Amino acid sequence: MRALRILLITAVILGGLFVAADRLAVHFAEGEVADRLKTQEGLTTTPSVDIKGFPFLTQVAGGELDDVQVGMKDYAADTGTSGGTIRIDDLDAAMKGVAFSGDYSSATASTASGTAVIAYDQLLKAAKSQETQLPLGITARVVGLSDGGNGKIKVDIDISALKEPVSVLSTVSVVDGNTVRVHADSIPSFGSVTLADTDFRSIADFDQKIEGLPGGIGLDKVVPGKNGVEIAVKGSNVKLAG
Repeated sequence: MRALRILLITAVILGGLFVAADRLAVHFAEGEVADRLKTQEGLTTTPSVDIKGFPFLTQVAGGELDDVQVGMKDYAADTGTSGGTIRIDDLDAAMKGVAFSGDYSSATASTASGTAVIAYDQLLKAAKSQETQLPLGITARVVGLSDGGNGKIKVDIDISALKEPVSVLSTVSVVDGNTVRVHADSIPSFGSVTLADTDFRSIADFDQKIEGLPGGIGLDKVVPGKNGVEIAVKGSNVKLAG
C-alpha cells in the first residue's frame, strides 16, 4: 500500500511538471509566432497568437498544430492602386492543421477562416468623395457611409443642385474574392433635377479592392455593421511564416 501511494504521488508530480513544461513551451511558441508575423506582415503592433489543443508538445512532435488563433489590429491591406492601402481595424482568423518545418522557419495552415472589420470612413476612400462633374453643370460627391439597417449601407450624396444631401440604400457584396462592391438598390427622386441611371451610378456605386491579406487569405462574404462592414475571410494553404 505504501509503495502504491508513493507511485501515485510520483505520477501526480511528474504529470504536474509535464503540464507546466507544456504550458511554458506553448507560451514561448506563441511569442515566437507573433514576433515573426509582426515582422513578416510589417505590423505596427504585435498580433495575438493562441495555440489551441493539449498537449502542445505532442503536437510539436507530430509536426502539425491543430488550431492556431491569430488576431491583428490596424492591418494595412493593399487596394490594388500604387501605394494605396485601406486599414482593417480587426482581423481575426482560425488556422487549422498548421504544418511547420523542422527548423520552424516556415508554417502553412491547411485551412483558415475568420473575420475582418473595415470602418465606414476607410471604405469611403473608395467612393467618389471628390466632386464629379455631371451634365448641366451639376456636381456631386459621396459625403458619408453608414449602417442603413436590414443588411444595407446608407450612402449620403451631396448634389450641387439640391439644398440637402440625398441618401440611398445600397447592397454590399464580395466580388472575385478580393473586392467589396457597393451598389445602390434604386435611384431616388431629385424633384426638378433628373439624373440618368449611368450618371447617378457613377457617383453612388463603387468597388474597393482589398488585397495582400496575410498568407493569401481572401474575402468570402460581407455584411454592414454598426461601425463598418464586417467581412468573412477564408483561405487554404495559408502561409503563417516562410
